[in-house]
Amino acid sequence: MASVSIPACTSALLLDIEGTTTPITFVKDILFPYIREHLEDHLSTHWEEDECKQDVHLLKKQIEEDMKQNRACPVHAVDQTVHTDEEKAIREVVENVLWQMAADRKSTALKQLQGHMWRTAYSSGRIKGEVYQDVVPSIKTWREQGLKIYIYSSGSIEAQKLLFGYSVEGDVLDLFDGHFDTGVGPKVDCKSYERITERIGCQPEEITFLTDVSREAKAAEEAGLNVVVVVRPGNMELTDEERAHYNLITSFSQLQLTGRA
Repeated sequence: MASVSIPACTSALLLDIEGTTTPITFVKDILFPYIREHLEDHLSTHWEEDECKQDVHLLKKQIEEDMKQNRACPVHAVDQTVHTDEEKAIREVVENVLWQMAADRKSTALKQLQGHMWRTAYSSGRIKGEVYQDVVPSIKTWREQGLKIYIYSSGSIEAQKLLFGYSVEGDVLDLFDGHFDTGVGPKVDCKSYERITERIGCQPEEITFLTDVSREAKAAEEAGLNVVVVVRPGNMELTDEERAHYNLITSFSQLQLTGRA
């Protein structure tokens, strides 16, 4: 693919992670299996700790919201305060988490628990965050050109920082000016991008969003952001209409800022 120019007024780049900076296979084949394999042990070990209690509380709130919205979910209620059988309570949490993961849910409750579990895996060296080879050099170039770089991912901010703090390229967190997760809203909702724009403190047209998901691209576009769709191995196939509509790149190195060296 040829180079893609972004507007000269661009002052910030907003980057997705999965399928954009990082292979989808890293998430699907390494991060998620780690959760499934270690979930019950993690809960059993940390059940009485405040952080774990907060994670379970958020999961309970998510279940209540799902029930209000008539969404299908496991029938058990998660409640640490009522259950006297700790093992039963833990199994119910496990059941809910595995159900959410199987449904590819992006709930804040799920992502927070996953982030706390991945922290152990990263800090112990069992996992290193994968990034495409073109990512770090390109971001360094963009920063030299005066651009600010932000991350927006469904994964919790903590999980984002772990991935880039313990990456195969070392600790590259200093390359980023800020992080956003579903705390600002779903990635397929244009209002989420409006909130991000307000927090960054610039106009929508001054931000270019890089993502591999067309629904996210559409939402960002509706909020007034410039959009580039990233085509990487294993990413979801785009329709002919989407390919015609969006600027496409297969590597960050193809992105050129108009009017800057």
